[in-house]
Amino acid sequence: MTIKHSEEYREPELARQLVAAIRKTSNKPVQLMEVCGTHTMSIFRHGIRDVLPQTINLLSGPGCPVCVTSQQEIDTFIAYARQEDTIVATFGDLLRVPGTDSSLQKEKAEGRDIRVVYSAFDAVKMAAEQRGQRVVFLGVGFETTAPTIAASILAARDMGLENFHVVSAHKTVPNALEALMASEAVAISGFLLPGHVSVILGLNAYRPFFDRYQVPAVVAGFEPTDILEAIRRLVEQIEKGRPQLANAYPRAVSDTGNAKARAVLDQVFEPVDANWRGIGIIPASGLAIRDSLAQFDALRQVPVEVAEAREPAGCGCGEILTGAKIPPECKLYRKACTPENPVGPCMVSSEGTCAAYYRYHG
Repeated sequence: MTIKHSEEYREPELARQLVAAIRKTSNKPVQLMEVCGTHTMSIFRHGIRDVLPQTINLLSGPGCPVCVTSQQEIDTFIAYARQEDTIVATFGDLLRVPGTDSSLQKEKAEGRDIRVVYSAFDAVKMAAEQRGQRVVFLGVGFETTAPTIAASILAARDMGLENFHVVSAHKTVPNALEALMASEAVAISGFLLPGHVSVILGLNAYRPFFDRYQVPAVVAGFEPTDILEAIRRLVEQIEKGRPQLANAYPRAVSDTGNAKARAVLDQVFEPVDANWRGIGIIPASGLAIRDSLAQFDALRQVPVEVAEAREPAGCGCGEILTGAKIPPECKLYRKACTPENPVGPCMVSSEGTCAAYYRYHG
């Protein structure tokens, strides 16, 4: 079936055409995973699951950067908040994530100097204005946010700031796809690749993964018709037995991505093994500050002692992040764990799967 795409990609008629095409094409039971928290929220917000045929099962993957931040990293953030003469600057989603025995929100309530910022450059400005105090920025995110944090480190260097430091807990997406395919927890038929990350990386960044696994993979935008078009392409590939790496978001994503952003990333960070909540150690899936900029690395300049972390008892967040469970299958969901009293990060973050289920899924 040929779909005529209007320039107005929110057009309801286009959405109806795409749903009809998916229903007509889909015969085999498939499990499609979106690996972007914004996709997860958009799918729930617009009721996309409800209009798809029963043959299609959408899985929410590890697309929420706060959610995949390990418990040990959360405890490390809390340890920095307890340091004397230290201001911790963080994005707001991290505040309420429970650590082993506390949270940044609890530490703030007890008088620790923890400030929510909207940009890493806000933290640089803070360090410039308060040179008598150490400013530690908590760097969490995928390739979408990492370039701006890299640029903030370069800005601090150029300004001669000796009191600005970053804890880099960044994760990168392509190697996580490898780990998901190697997992025995769930069989994934195809991937909706993240739009924002792909703007930075470009389609070609997924080529080694695709060439190795030959699993259908389509970059998707965030409007309902963007997501439906990506699903349509995935279903068509699966039904025909012709896997492809495709770009259904060409108005924003190119083959090569944003060269300037990638150059800044490479200048500041280098790949390291990283611990993902629910998955474990994924080789070369994290970003560490390079030796040439070690003066801005909080982990090296201001080391803190952190006891061995403990996962929240009964929390299914790790299994939810890999698609092995859906939130209602966690025994704490809607009981001990709610947005008001979250047990795990999947219920805290605005991109968390549990938060999406709670808000949009009955």
